[in-house]
Amino acid sequence: MAATGSEKQAGKAYYVSTPIYYVNDAPHLGHAYTTVAGDVLTRWHRQRGEKVWYLTGTDEHGQKIMRTAEANGVTPQQWADKLVTEAWQPLWEHLEIANDDFIRTTQQRHTDRVQEFVQDLYDKGEIYKGGYEGPYCVGCEEYKLPGELLDGEGEYAGQKLCPIHKRPVEILSEENYFFRLSEYGDKLLALYEANPGFIQPESARNEVVNFVRQGLQDLSISRSTFDWGIPIPWDDKHVIYVWVDALLNYATAVGYNENQEKFEETFPADVHLVGKDILRFHAVIWPAMLMAQGLPLPSKIAANGWLMVGGEKMSKSNLTGIKPQDLTEHFGVDAYRWYFLRAIAFGQDGSFSWEDFSARYTSELANDYGNLASRVAAMVGKYFGGALPAAAADGPAETAVHEGLAKAVAEADRKIGEELDFQGGILAVFDFVKQVNGYITEQEPWKVAKDDSEEGRARLATILYTAAESLRAVAVLLNPVMPETSQKLWDSLGAEAGLGALAEQRVQDAGDWGRLPAGSTVTKGAVLFPRLEEKPTA
Repeated sequence: MAATGSEKQAGKAYYVSTPIYYVNDAPHLGHAYTTVAGDVLTRWHRQRGEKVWYLTGTDEHGQKIMRTAEANGVTPQQWADKLVTEAWQPLWEHLEIANDDFIRTTQQRHTDRVQEFVQDLYDKGEIYKGGYEGPYCVGCEEYKLPGELLDGEGEYAGQKLCPIHKRPVEILSEENYFFRLSEYGDKLLALYEANPGFIQPESARNEVVNFVRQGLQDLSISRSTFDWGIPIPWDDKHVIYVWVDALLNYATAVGYNENQEKFEETFPADVHLVGKDILRFHAVIWPAMLMAQGLPLPSKIAANGWLMVGGEKMSKSNLTGIKPQDLTEHFGVDAYRWYFLRAIAFGQDGSFSWEDFSARYTSELANDYGNLASRVAAMVGKYFGGALPAAAADGPAETAVHEGLAKAVAEADRKIGEELDFQGGILAVFDFVKQVNGYITEQEPWKVAKDDSEEGRARLATILYTAAESLRAVAVLLNPVMPETSQKLWDSLGAEAGLGALAEQRVQDAGDWGRLPAGSTVTKGAVLFPRLEEKPTA
C-alpha cells in the first residue's frame, strides 16, 4: 500500500486544497465557507514559517455544465470563461483568499495529464470496457444506488428523486469504461483502520467505512452520450467521467507528469477540504485511483458540514443561495471571514441567520475586541502622549495576563493548525480578549492616572503596556482570520517599526511576553468594527 503522506518529506510544502467548484452558476456562501476555511488554515501555517501551497479552482466539464451553457445560448467553454472571470476569481480576491494556484479543468496543463493518467491505468489493466444502466443525477454527476433515492411527491409524484438535489433522476444506459474499484475495498478499509484521522470528522469516517464494507462496485469512468469532457485517449467516442477528471486536479496542478521536482515538493495533500456531500469521491475513489497508480495518499480528508437556511442546505437548486457580497457589504470582509468559522463548528452542519451575525458582530467584534483596541490607544495617547510606556510594576494581575496569553497561543495553534477546529481556536483568542478587558476594568487605569506619584505613574505605565502588548499578540493570532483588521491594529500599535511586518510574525512566538518595544508610537486609528447600519431591505 502507498504511504499516507502523514510523514512529510524534508522540504515538502504544507499542501491544502478545496474542491474545485462547478461553474454552472455563481458562488454562494457554501462555496465561500470552505474556501475561507482553507485560506485561514494555510495563512496560519505560513505564519508558522512553513512552506505552504494552497490550491482552489473550477470544475468545467460534464453534462451539468453543458446543459447550463445550452440554456444560456453559449458554448460550454464560453460559459465557463464568463463565470470564472466574472464571478469566481473576483469573489476570491474580494474575500482576501491567498491561494497559490487556481486550476481550471479546461486548461491544457490539466487535460493532457488526465489523459496520461487514465491511459496508464488502462495499460495496467485497471480499466475495462462494459455496459451499465442505472439512475443518474445530473446535479451530482453520479449514478445513484436505488436504496439512496427518495419517493417524489407533488409535481414529482411517482418519480425517484436525488436525496441531495431533490430532483428526479434519469435512467441512463450506455457502454462505458470501468475502473476496477471493487478490488480496492479491503485496501481502503485497511487504510482507514491504520489511519483513524484520514477522514474527519469521525461521523464522516464512520459513514465511509460502512459504505465500503457493504462492497464496492466498479466505477464507470467514461460517458458516451455527450461530448463535453476530456476524450478517452484510446477511444475518442467517450469522454472521461467528470469526477475522475476533477479529482486528478490535485495532482495535475502541482506538476504530475510535467514538473517532477514541484510534484515531489508538494504532493500529496496534507488536507483535502471537501463538502460532506462529495466525501465518498474523495475518501473512496481518489485514494483507490492513487493506489492503482502507486502514488502517495493524502494525509487527511476533512469534510465540512452544510450551511443551512430555513432548515435546507444552502444551494442554488434549493433557492437558498445567498451571495457573500450581500454580507460583506454590510458587515465587512474581515467580519465575514470571522463569523462563519466562529459560529459553526467545522465538520458540523450550521445555520446562518442575519440576526445571529449582527448579534455576534456587535458583542464580540465591536464591543469586546474593537472597543478594547480603541480604549487602549486613547489612554496611551491621553496619559503618555502616544509613546508606549515601559512596564515597571508587574504584579500578580500581570502574571495572570501573561499566563492567559501563553494558554491562548498554545490552544489556538493546536486547534487551528492541527485539529482544524477553527471555532475552538478563535474562541481561545477571544477568551483572552475578554480576560484583558476584565484586567482593565479591575485595574481602573483612569483612576490610577490621578495618582501623580512615581509609584502611580509606574503602575499606570504597567497597566497600559500590558494591554498594548496583549493587543500585539492578538493582532498576530487573528491575522490569518482577519488580515485587514489585524494590519490596522498593528499600525495603531506602531509595531512595525520595532518588530517588522505583521506577516513575518510567528504565531508560535506570539506568547513571548514583552516583544512590543516600549516607546512605540501608539495612535488611535479608524474604528476596527464600525457600528452597523440598519439591515438592508430587499
